[in-house]
Amino acid sequence: MDLAFTPEEQAFRLEVRAWVEANLPTDLAAKVHGAQRLSRDDMQGWAKILGKKGWLGYGWPKQFGGPGWNAVQKHLFEEECAMAGAPRIVPFGPVMVAPVIMAFGNEEQQQRFLPGIASGDVWWSQGYSEPGAGSDLASVKTTAVRDGDHYVVNGQKTWTTLGQYGEWIFCLVRTDNSGKPQTGISFLLIDMKSPGLSVRPIKLLDGECEVNEVWFDNVRVPAENLVGEENKGWNYAKYLLAHERTNIADVNRAKRELERLKRIAKAEGVWEDQRFKDQIALLEVDIVALEMMVLRVLWAETSGKNSLDIAGLLKIRGSEIQQRYSELMMLAAGPSSLPFVMEAMEAGWQGDAALGLSQFPGGDPANAPLASTYFNMRKTTIYGGSNEVQRNIVAQTVLG
Repeated sequence: MDLAFTPEEQAFRLEVRAWVEANLPTDLAAKVHGAQRLSRDDMQGWAKILGKKGWLGYGWPKQFGGPGWNAVQKHLFEEECAMAGAPRIVPFGPVMVAPVIMAFGNEEQQQRFLPGIASGDVWWSQGYSEPGAGSDLASVKTTAVRDGDHYVVNGQKTWTTLGQYGEWIFCLVRTDNSGKPQTGISFLLIDMKSPGLSVRPIKLLDGECEVNEVWFDNVRVPAENLVGEENKGWNYAKYLLAHERTNIADVNRAKRELERLKRIAKAEGVWEDQRFKDQIALLEVDIVALEMMVLRVLWAETSGKNSLDIAGLLKIRGSEIQQRYSELMMLAAGPSSLPFVMEAMEAGWQGDAALGLSQFPGGDPANAPLASTYFNMRKTTIYGGSNEVQRNIVAQTVLG
């Protein structure tokens, strides 16, 4: 097994790097490197830049308008974007629902929905979790009852990330209660402007409404928006979740944030503390190990071997690493990490004076909301299937 990149792959990396450097707005990169808030326009603006190039659907085959890249090229693209300070692609459209539509949708659905996703013009949300159905996703209770050429949907979804921006939402709905829970679930695409659909933001500790509740009150959805077969949605959901869990691992963002951690440690005067440097070294080893695991998967895919089915394992390690680097950033800043000062954060007091990101030279380098980031990251081991459940799945599928 050779994990080194070929000369052709290195040339591809340089091509992507040059394009990203030429097209990524510098003010947007500064926001990402400084962990500042990203607006809807920030996220969708970058999506549209990628869409115009044909790279928003970077994992798509050519037949659906994608670049047709192999697994290694996709990895290199993600790495170059992350290290340059590009916003993370909002995954719900191009990374999650699009592959489901490609694999299980009919031709009319593919022609109707994929172009808007590929261009970045249409913002998609995910309707999976419910108050009583998170890791136990088969327990969804939101119902869809067939009424002529429509489904009538009633129920509630929760923790819908960035749902306040959503224009369309893909949902798991219950269409049958007669058998096992998994056998009565269907996969619906729903226009979020539909009468009876309402979004209620959930305000978090940092004052941001990152997640939402979505309510359905007799929402009429055309039956033509059913993906695949009725009561087969559980199979489509598992297909989608494999993409989500691999995406959550996000080794490239971890590499970028490791560098930010080092900058904060130096700015806060703890870089020379040997015990703290040991913790950074342990984190770096874990990130390298995660990257090697990703590269093993890529090697298996490109060499024609059976791809390693370890999406759950990638999710476990990736989410734990995200928690660890956010914790070390907070520890580096100490008590100064606690304040959440909106005006200071928006002004650019992010502790990255060396990058020229601060508009106030000499400003408090710890004035970033490090503690709120730490608390926000506690959810990474829960969403996308809790790590406890993922460990059970890995034990069953890998260990037997």
